Amino acid sequence: MQNLPTSLPDWLALFESRHAETHIDMGLDRVRAVKDRLKLAFSCPVIMVAGTNGKGSTCAMLEAMLLQSGYRTGLYIKPHFLDFNERARINGEMASDEALVSAFEVVESARGDIDLTYFEFTTLAIAYLLANSEIDVAILEVGLGGRLDAVNVIDADVSIVTSIDIDHKDYLGDTREEIGFEKAGIFRPGKPAICSDPQPPQSLIKHAEDIGADLWLIGRDFNYQGDKQQWAYGGRSQRRNSLAYPALRGANQLLNAAAALAALESLRLRLPVGAQEVRAGLAMVELPGRFQVLAGRPTTVLDVAHNPHAAAALAQNLGNMGFHRFTYAVFGIMQDKDIDAVIEHLAPYVDHWCVTALPSPRSADPLALAAKLEASMPAGAKPDEFSVKTFADPGAAFQDATSRAGQDDRIVVFGSFYTVAGVMAARKSSLH
Repeated sequence: MQNLPTSLPDWLALFESRHAETHIDMGLDRVRAVKDRLKLAFSCPVIMVAGTNGKGSTCAMLEAMLLQSGYRTGLYIKPHFLDFNERARINGEMASDEALVSAFEVVESARGDIDLTYFEFTTLAIAYLLANSEIDVAILEVGLGGRLDAVNVIDADVSIVTSIDIDHKDYLGDTREEIGFEKAGIFRPGKPAICSDPQPPQSLIKHAEDIGADLWLIGRDFNYQGDKQQWAYGGRSQRRNSLAYPALRGANQLLNAAAALAALESLRLRLPVGAQEVRAGLAMVELPGRFQVLAGRPTTVLDVAHNPHAAAALAQNLGNMGFHRFTYAVFGIMQDKDIDAVIEHLAPYVDHWCVTALPSPRSADPLALAAKLEASMPAGAKPDEFSVKTFADPGAAFQDATSRAGQDDRIVVFGSFYTVAGVMAARKSSLH
């Protein structure tokens, strides 16, 4: 037996060295085998959330409303920005290094000769940690897809699919029907299966019916309406009126909030949540990197938008922000994304592009991105009105944008979790 690491960073380095994530064996048999050896089971309700965009926001709203109601929550959310611990939250607090290391040790001894990827290993460890903590409810965010995601070895009491759009084509297929089927894989017979996509693929509806899940569709089983001041939720048997808008900003957040409230409605006999707790939870919810507007000037927006659906929402949110003289973009993206469509949504809002490489073998080449962006230059633009520059890392790109942007300008950081994380890390080190 090799000597096992004793610190969290050393464990994470070990996982990365074991598996360069090039080969993903898509089955769940290995993960299920280790889960059985761990006797991993939850004694509390489990809410599972999948979707192309909006998963993290929906999880964060559920956590905030349940915490306000006095329940002890367990949350698994990903990826992380600065610290791996962000992925596991117990009662609203990040899990400690010690708690994670001891969960890793348990999984390592249970897996025997079964190979697990970084994602599978850490998913099992965090699920084990949450299941063995004193919690009243677990909220689990699914990674890729749903059907074959490691999280799906756990049975959910309520499943939510937020939005269905094209992303991760290599793994999930390249039509909404194919992707809808993958996401619907988290539904369970006889259990509430909530979908907040306004145009759910037929494949998702059919799969829910085939297995006998209790399908809740937005517009049919639950809905929302709102004016400028407040909004209301209507479900199958529960109405919630005069709600404050969620503290998370952006165009799709009422869809996400409505899905979260549908989940709470379906669990209301086991986990009742009062009107005041809903209002307070929505007012206080926080999630980094989702149309996150930082304090100070120039205005800085962090958004992990990395596919056309998210880019369209970001563009709409930028359009609603009011006047800024110039917009600087810190932009880095993975080469397997639909880059042209992402650029098409955002080009009308950006004057100066700071294009960056990302610390991943899948990073798109900044020079190739710059060539695409130069093609989007408005006719007759002067150099002070439009520019494209390339950088080796997000911190350097952000520093350049900050050095050029005036008080009345804004900086938007987007394209990947890596882009936002790189800027967060650079800001953190410049503050110290």
